[in-house]
Amino acid sequence: MAKKNRSKTSATTTPGEVGPRQPCPCGSGKRYKACHGAPGGGDVFVKRPFEGLASECDIVAMRELVPAATAALPLAGEHADRTVKLCTLLPMAAPALVRDSGEVWLGLQVQHAFGDPSRDLGAVLRDALAAEPGAGMVGLTSAPPADAPRLQDLVADGPLAVEVHEGFDFWVADMDASSELAQALEQAEGAAAPTARLTEVTAAYWTRMGAKEHLRWVMPEPEDVLLDALARLHVSGDDVIVPDARFVGMFRAHGLLAPVWDLPVGTGPEPLEEAASSFRAKLDEALAATSDLTTEERSARNGLANRQVTIR
Repeated sequence: MAKKNRSKTSATTTPGEVGPRQPCPCGSGKRYKACHGAPGGGDVFVKRPFEGLASECDIVAMRELVPAATAALPLAGEHADRTVKLCTLLPMAAPALVRDSGEVWLGLQVQHAFGDPSRDLGAVLRDALAAEPGAGMVGLTSAPPADAPRLQDLVADGPLAVEVHEGFDFWVADMDASSELAQALEQAEGAAAPTARLTEVTAAYWTRMGAKEHLRWVMPEPEDVLLDALARLHVSGDDVIVPDARFVGMFRAHGLLAPVWDLPVGTGPEPLEEAASSFRAKLDEALAATSDLTTEERSARNGLANRQVTIR
């Protein structure tokens, strides 16, 4: 007689979901069931909140990696005639500002309390659009904004024209030097590391921090697929952007990976343009490969997976 299978059935999760005993992806250090997965713990966690937006990678970079940048954010529907500026950081880390002209500035570098930053941003933008011109700061909601639109619901989607700034002078470009924003600017001066966005590829940013230079590049491919491709390039020696550069690991943010290279001092952004374009072509070939990873490539993949730092 065949024995009955007495093994317990374990709970399963679908791809993209977080198991209750796994670390909460919000970065709190708690298990998911004790954080965003707990009753009242916030909105359902969205691993890749900006997915579907044409400039998803640049939005993630502006939110997590780039100190000072702006982009015009075109809206759809009833607000198509409104002017909105997407900003990395606003004075006093404000979620949004409504200017005297009625223009809305929407800040990305805000510590959102709930599980879907896109919905949090949508809630802030909705409230800012409803405010009177000159209303000033618009804050976050105090409860999960379950009824709010997501950013994807409000934006007339298309590639954003990201403008990187040397500092936060854009806060006061049209204001009197004695204004409140001008005073806030003094507190922010010196906080922005020199940064440049490459033009030949998408969402790749050169930066200099102290005496070191880096290239940080947010990529749209699914994590597992991208790790396989990067492992192939590492083994073949094709993961070097420029001579003497070193691929040092990856940031993980909002469901995407951002590979990071240490660059020789004095590289600057200009030599990276052609080099990054060439690397992208090699990466595309590696992404298209269908053969199984070799033993050496699997070992390299494991090493790369261990060199990830989760930001969000």
